Amino acid sequence: MAPFREDRLACASTFENIYSRVYNVARMNKEMRPTKAEKELLTLAYNRFYDVFEEIITESFWERDEYYRFSMIKDVFSIYAELLNYTPIKWVIEYLKKNRPPMEAEIGSEFLAFIRNVIIHFPFFQSWAEVWINKDIVNWHKEGQSIDRFLTKYQGHEPIKYRFWEAEKKKMSYITVNLPTGYTEGSKVFLRDILSEKDGVKFSLTFMKRILDTQIEKF
Repeated sequence: MAPFREDRLACASTFENIYSRVYNVARMNKEMRPTKAEKELLTLAYNRFYDVFEEIITESFWERDEYYRFSMIKDVFSIYAELLNYTPIKWVIEYLKKNRPPMEAEIGSEFLAFIRNVIIHFPFFQSWAEVWINKDIVNWHKEGQSIDRFLTKYQGHEPIKYRFWEAEKKKMSYITVNLPTGYTEGSKVFLRDILSEKDGVKFSLTFMKRILDTQIEKF
């Protein structure tokens, strides 16, 4: 595993501002520095995240077989979901809720955690295109858990459009998050219909990285 490097940082100006504001709040908190346990976890998680990020955003990654791609995607969504439990990252999400356009904080937290939960809790599929769930499967053991709550809450929400810069291609790419309809009626919900694999995953990782980069001290 490659060591952590500060030259991996490439925050957008918006998230630079978030970083500054969140960091200033943290400076007033005597417990702003991570504990020993947090440092160990953060080192492992950040190093692995950046390694996988750098692989997935390259065009050569998308020439690999579907199962390999899906395995790496599982890893990176799982790492990010775990890091959402870190208190300073929760501050960033709260900042987004109060200061950014509607649904930006929800995409960076609830939505990305939802994807992780689907691919981890229903490990029956070997590619992004295959993954599907419905209300019966989601609630087979107990109703009202995280996946069910998310799909019920956002069912029928208007599509959410984003654009992001791809440095390797030197171009802007556009994606749409299509929150499903028909979930409560028992319809199948395919992950590929919510978010495209290639551009959707690259967008997700770009969003994750911007959130995670707010915790990196550059001075």
